[in-house]
Amino acid sequence: MTRVLLVAFTVVALLIAVLWTFQRRLIYFPDASRVPSAQQLLTRAEDVTLTTSDGLELGAWYIPPASGDPHMTVLVAAGNAGNRADRALLASDLADAGFATLLFDYRGYGGNPGHPSEKGLALDVRAAYRHLVDERGVPRERLLYFGESLGTGVVTELATEHPPAGMLLRSPFVDLASLGARHYPFLPVRLVLRDRFPVAEAVARVDVPTTVVYGTADTVVPPDQSERVADAALGPVETVVLPGAGHNDDVMFGGAQIVRATVALAERALRAP
Repeated sequence: MTRVLLVAFTVVALLIAVLWTFQRRLIYFPDASRVPSAQQLLTRAEDVTLTTSDGLELGAWYIPPASGDPHMTVLVAAGNAGNRADRALLASDLADAGFATLLFDYRGYGGNPGHPSEKGLALDVRAAYRHLVDERGVPRERLLYFGESLGTGVVTELATEHPPAGMLLRSPFVDLASLGARHYPFLPVRLVLRDRFPVAEAVARVDVPTTVVYGTADTVVPPDQSERVADAALGPVETVVLPGAGHNDDVMFGGAQIVRATVALAERALRAP
């Protein structure tokens, strides 16, 4: 019996060690290839270089509205996979609706230096925020945050320090630990997880108009996770449910429903006291 217990303890210890060492490979799936210049994919778009407070230079695109001055400016924080080229359609659709958009890649994505982590992504989104506010003069009351999946953790954390006019959260989860426990119930996720992204906790501290968008067929972030985020929001919240939509379906990356949700959020934000 002692030998059996010793073997079991050793196996568990090794498993925890492996999870601790390699867990970020289960969280972040960057497309590290270099991204084409902005104008190759988007009319009138500009290539931008963001500099983080820890000295990294990150690639980004600024996309103005298709015509006229921006209705509002949207800071987009992407999910855990791909790079900003995968969000070109979203930026184009928002431009047609009168929005300016900033797309940026996190460290380790899109040919950027560094390796992704919760702390690192917090520095990256602050560099994007500073570019819009300090260099382009975007006022808070004209700034929206748009987070998708993992990016909802990025923008909600930013919002606790720099509240925007409004936030659109696409496929948000309560926190990474609860989501990981759903997918890996046989692993001690809560014990070993280093990156937490506590979305529900953050939205409970930010009093701004918020829109939560999710698909009913999402198996990556189950719908009840997004519903719990909506329930936790301190500010006025609206929920947009996309029947039959999965986590990575085309409807989640642009198109009429996402644009309508953004336009409605902007109108609510402009009416907010």
